[in-house]
Amino acid sequence: MDKLTRQDLYSLEKYAEIRADFRKQVIEHKKHRRLELTPHVALYFEDRLTMQYQIQEMLRIERIFEAAGIQEELDVYNPLIPDGDNWKATFMVEYPDENERRQALARLVGIENSVWLRVEGHEAVRPVANEDLDRSAPDKTASVHFLRFQLTPPMIAALKAGAALDAGVDHPACQARVRVPDDVRASLVGDLA
Repeated sequence: MDKLTRQDLYSLEKYAEIRADFRKQVIEHKKHRRLELTPHVALYFEDRLTMQYQIQEMLRIERIFEAAGIQEELDVYNPLIPDGDNWKATFMVEYPDENERRQALARLVGIENSVWLRVEGHEAVRPVANEDLDRSAPDKTASVHFLRFQLTPPMIAALKAGAALDAGVDHPACQARVRVPDDVRASLVGDLA
């Protein structure tokens, strides 16, 4: 999947004109890229469109229009675009209540390394977590982690041939296993070269 360049982005003025329609398009797209593992943990699979939206929103909020500032945003978010042989996801621990969230984050230290994906007929794939910076401490984890799931050529071939995809977590304080729904699976297979 190609990385984004300045030429792929809208100017602040143009983005203001199209933002409502673009936002609707991205929200619909994201519905097919979210995978709930439990009511409190989910994977949000990123791609070129989700990152374009993120960058456009950051440029808008921060009123960034100079070339250097735009390039900084591209440099931050381009690494979250899949490379054709992997999936990249934002892993979120989601508790609306702040106290409950704080307690959960203390129980879930290391959860980012306990997530897995399994292509039918293959071993589970564990993610490379937080390549940009460490987000855990000895006494708590972060509520957001960035994960990369590296796939082998046989896994990619199996997925393209229709193999099922499962996902889960095997942390002592959080256990889950789910079959990836067809719409999410189809969207993810579309990321593969």
